[in-house]
Amino acid sequence: MALPPTVRVKLSSEAAGSISITPVVVQEMPVRELVEYMLGVTGKDETRLRELLLRGSLVSGASRFRWTGWDASLGDLRELLGTFPDPDPSRRFAAANCTHATLRGGRQPIEISREAGARKGLFQRDSFWNALMKVIDAAPPVYAGYSYRERADRYHREFSQEEAGQLRIASPLVRYTTLGDQIRTVAFTQAELLVKR
Repeated sequence: MALPPTVRVKLSSEAAGSISITPVVVQEMPVRELVEYMLGVTGKDETRLRELLLRGSLVSGASRFRWTGWDASLGDLRELLGTFPDPDPSRRFAAANCTHATLRGGRQPIEISREAGARKGLFQRDSFWNALMKVIDAAPPVYAGYSYRERADRYHREFSQEEAGQLRIASPLVRYTTLGDQIRTVAFTQAELLVKR
């Protein structure tokens, strides 16, 4: 069966919590948008995508999507998938397009958005984000694939002890006390970086 331009989707929340009744929202969703949510779970695996379209159910993050399933034409599905980006290991890391960094290796990941890391205090000349990008630029990160969920290329960068120490020293540049404390006290050895195309 050909892919329809839109799909009638029932959206509900899968958020954990006490017993609560969440409303179900029914909306017409472009089929491309629905498939984009699926790509965050399956990647460009045609077999799994066809199974999800036929099953008519998907959980993505805290949302559940339900629709009347159908057997999608493999040719139409391939044509639609061709409109989404593919992983490209030849892409060099571009600090100017980096939107998010996750410091890993300790007991918990430290999530740093560009917005949070780049905020400066009054009379502050530099930001933590600039300090992080200077450390990252010392040795190019390794390409780690494309994230359909984040709509960004992923890069991975291991830190030396000296580099991790430089970032801890720069932690007071962070405007948010909790985030600055995490960077200073939580052990980390690497960063995962998201770069928008």
